Amino acid sequence: MNKSILRLAIPNIISNLSVPLLGAVDTALVGHLDQVYYLGALAVGSVIFNFIFWGFGFLRMGTTGLTAQEYGKRDRMQMMMILARVQFIAMAIGITLLLFQAPIALFSLWVIESSQEVADYTRVYFDIRIYTAPAILALYGLQGWFLGMQNAKYPMIITIVMNLLNIVLNVMFIYGFGMHVDGVAFGTLISTYLALFLGIFLFLKRYKRYLSHYVRVELLNIAELKKYFAVNRDIFIRTLCLIFTFSFFTAVSAKQGDLILAANTILLQLWFIVSYGIDGFAYAAESLIGKFKGGENREKLREAVFYNIGWGMMLGITGTLFYAVFGGQILSIFTDNTEVIEFAKIVLFWTVLAPLVSSFCYILDGIFIGATATRPMRNTMLLSTIVVFLPVYYVGTHLFGIHGLWLAMVLFMISRGAALGLYLPGNILKG
Repeated sequence: MNKSILRLAIPNIISNLSVPLLGAVDTALVGHLDQVYYLGALAVGSVIFNFIFWGFGFLRMGTTGLTAQEYGKRDRMQMMMILARVQFIAMAIGITLLLFQAPIALFSLWVIESSQEVADYTRVYFDIRIYTAPAILALYGLQGWFLGMQNAKYPMIITIVMNLLNIVLNVMFIYGFGMHVDGVAFGTLISTYLALFLGIFLFLKRYKRYLSHYVRVELLNIAELKKYFAVNRDIFIRTLCLIFTFSFFTAVSAKQGDLILAANTILLQLWFIVSYGIDGFAYAAESLIGKFKGGENREKLREAVFYNIGWGMMLGITGTLFYAVFGGQILSIFTDNTEVIEFAKIVLFWTVLAPLVSSFCYILDGIFIGATATRPMRNTMLLSTIVVFLPVYYVGTHLFGIHGLWLAMVLFMISRGAALGLYLPGNILKG
């Protein structure tokens, strides 16, 4: 089992870590420019697109679980039709986002209050990056399908190539052409479409024979669409809660000034770096749990649950120890602004705790997605957001100032893991 987990997890960890690496490089590039509001604009712009794109993260997550189950059943027609349906849905959503880009931008900047400079440059960033929508959503579906097919290598190749291209383009645009957040946006736009073309090439290279299993009349099969959307409705609600929490965090930081916004943006990058690493085992859990559920192998399913939890927790502990020792030195990589660094050090303690307290809920997310047991994920996320995060924030900030915001985030992660853990025996391990 360990061999199967690592075969899937290691490529996922490598590809996942390239995502926050890109964010870290972008933050460092912009953080070293002459004005702090560029970093604020990048933070606010990233929140807007996280809200938009993470909200449709079910195109990857739901596709992985459903495809893995059909893989376990060895039903090639359904495997192919899941991919076809998710691409159809992704294109429809992507085009809709482009059509409504102006009101989305206005509403987003109204919700996230910031300085006028931050708002102005956020709009510059938004107006370019919104055109990545069709490609990003198509990639979600394609990468989710690859993972469901027990293929973590292709998503790794696509993600690494996309992010390396993005980094190279961003450096070229910022240092070569003297651009700022517009350079980051153009780098993202170009690299995203090149990555989509690479994904299509890889699909045709290995899975072209599956095209013969495409049945046109099955594309809009009502029963299968209902099944797909039933699973993804709960994932969508769960993801919106997660996005709301991080967006609320950034919005509150923005209200407190560009300095606090910049410091908290850097610290969140450290959260994301470890979370994406742990998600490598969560993705492995999605693939394996789905396959064993589809193949009705209860013994292997239970084994996959416990081994994935063990690996995820071990990586979380390692991350906490690493930040405890090197956290202070890492801050200077992101910015040379001494005020930002000094403030970040004041609340660095909470980032040190992040890998340890978050690892359990990340792995459980993967387990429940693979089993397509999405209702508990929805319920626990609603509970953690409404009953834990928001009350702790309002009470905590009154009592502890800026530490109250970070306390709310840490307890949010702990409550997610604890609540999902209560669901585990009855929803995943039963039978």
